[in-house]
Amino acid sequence: MKETATLEHALTAFDMFSGCGGLSEGLKAAGFKVLGAVELDDFAADNYVLNHPEVELWRRDVRKVTTSEVLEKLSLKKGELDLLAGCPPCQGFSTLRTRNGAISGKDPRNTLLREFQRFVEDLQPKAIMLENVPGLESYWLFKPFCDRLRDLGYIGQFRTLDAVDYSVPQRRKRLIYLAGLQRKIDFAPAHSERVTVRQKIAELPPAGNSGDPIHDLPENRTEKVRLRIASVPKDGGSRSQLPKSSQLKCHKKCNGFKDVYGRMSWNKPAPTITGGCFNPSKGRFIHPEENRAITMREAAILQGFRHDYMFSAKRGKVALAMMIGNALPPPFIKANAESVSNVLKSVR
Repeated sequence: MKETATLEHALTAFDMFSGCGGLSEGLKAAGFKVLGAVELDDFAADNYVLNHPEVELWRRDVRKVTTSEVLEKLSLKKGELDLLAGCPPCQGFSTLRTRNGAISGKDPRNTLLREFQRFVEDLQPKAIMLENVPGLESYWLFKPFCDRLRDLGYIGQFRTLDAVDYSVPQRRKRLIYLAGLQRKIDFAPAHSERVTVRQKIAELPPAGNSGDPIHDLPENRTEKVRLRIASVPKDGGSRSQLPKSSQLKCHKKCNGFKDVYGRMSWNKPAPTITGGCFNPSKGRFIHPEENRAITMREAAILQGFRHDYMFSAKRGKVALAMMIGNALPPPFIKANAESVSNVLKSVR
């Protein structure tokens, strides 16, 4: 009864582009009651439902979701929702995808920022949280978006923050936009201590026979690759430390992407967990000590998910890694959602 009563009086939120639920997880940890969410990808939506079954989920293209049906389904009136939060798919804004800005990102997903704006205009939430890659700042639609919200009465600001400063055990720079209707919302202050790889995954049971399906997914490597992985020095070793005979020709010629075939360090945060985190050729994704890439459970934990967050392995490691790598780190969301909550509660 106490928990039900607490939820009844909780601040409400709506999650756009929910993915597998990292944003909703962070919002809930900050005390919000997530009423609804939108997610087009079936696999991500399936995983969202595993962990947030009580949330009303629209499993379709957000461009085909009307705000009138959202208000009706959630029994809300315009202006009653406390927080609209979301992360429009960011691949089109990425500087890596666009060769460090040399090529214009003409990804059709970029226009989904307009859909977020549509929801703001029609729902008129009391606060807004938008999260994305830093490249969003230079995208041509972002300034008009900020200007339009200002015209609607929102006091907004954006800043690029590093998730590592908010109890997430990885380096991950993200742009976050916070706005309140007729009120300012400040960003959460950075936490004093950083969380390391050792603190989060050192005590996990051995991979392969743990009973956790996503911790036990097998690796399929050639003998040559297995030997190369085994040759990388433990606890933070790099491919540059490999014997010349073990280094790939392309690595000898290239000065960039130095994390490729590197090991994580026990006593440091992990590098950014990406959709390629199962593959040592995609970054510093080798376990600090064991001769393997990190498992999907380790990847999820380093993204900030709790140890028992449920993930399906039915589509295999590649799809699972992409979904986890695209997720929002819950502790990062929690910290800034608490800033939103503090402001909204102060004017209740």
